[in-house]
Amino acid sequence: MDRPETVAQLTQVLRHGGYLADRGLATALFVALSLDRPILIEGEVGVGKTEVAKVLAAVFGRRLIRLQCYEGIDTNQALYEWDYARQMLQIRALSDRQLGDDAAVDKLFGPKFLLERPLLEAVRAGDQAVLLIDEVDRADDEFEAFLLEILSDFQITIPEIGTIKAQSPPLVVLTSNRTRELHDALKRRCLYHWVGYPSPEREVEIVLVRAPGVSEALTRKVVAAVNRLRALDLVKPPGVAETIDWVRTLEVLGETDLDARAVQDTIGAVVKERDDLELVRGNLDGIATGA
Repeated sequence: MDRPETVAQLTQVLRHGGYLADRGLATALFVALSLDRPILIEGEVGVGKTEVAKVLAAVFGRRLIRLQCYEGIDTNQALYEWDYARQMLQIRALSDRQLGDDAAVDKLFGPKFLLERPLLEAVRAGDQAVLLIDEVDRADDEFEAFLLEILSDFQITIPEIGTIKAQSPPLVVLTSNRTRELHDALKRRCLYHWVGYPSPEREVEIVLVRAPGVSEALTRKVVAAVNRLRALDLVKPPGVAETIDWVRTLEVLGETDLDARAVQDTIGAVVKERDDLELVRGNLDGIATGA
């Protein structure tokens, strides 16, 4: 699919893919697509940050390449590694053939021994890919600094092979849950958008799009209950993903109402911390009815 010509067109395309983007997010994504700029999306857990990249890849027919960040991730795990086991087998074969040293080195460090990791894969795929750098706040400062060059030039130098540069850059979506503050240098290379909890009406609409066929009346009751949960002092307030899970859970069980018993039976679909569960179970009537 070609790039959209307007923000409204992109909003409609995303909706067809099952994602309801507000005007601000749709505008930020439109600019990122138009200017080939990475976009950093921060927000609460479970509000659909990762889903943005998945839907963009689906609706535009691009390959989704995901780099999941975590504490201790290093450049080899993000860029490329050599297939050492295969190289050892090649060494044995070369020794049997008694090839010279130069020929042996050329054979050992050719492209067929290169294991692509997400960043190299994305550079080679170029504008045929959406690169999702997920939860970049979980990586350390050194890895964040390493990303700066990639996001600026979209090229990778492999000493044994040479420089590989994207003909056209992929669309890059970075997400962060703000477990730590990201450096200004990274933010300067990206467009930025914050995704918060949607309004109750918007959340009802999102659930009905993401879970077609569920009861609208039950959905409204669940969304109201979720908003009451968010008002409590929970360690992990539920996101939109949990709202969808809760509605689906109630539908599977054949529940048509959200009373205290239904909350008690299904609260594990939306609250997933022991201390939070204890707090909620002490206020079941209030969660179910708003009393």
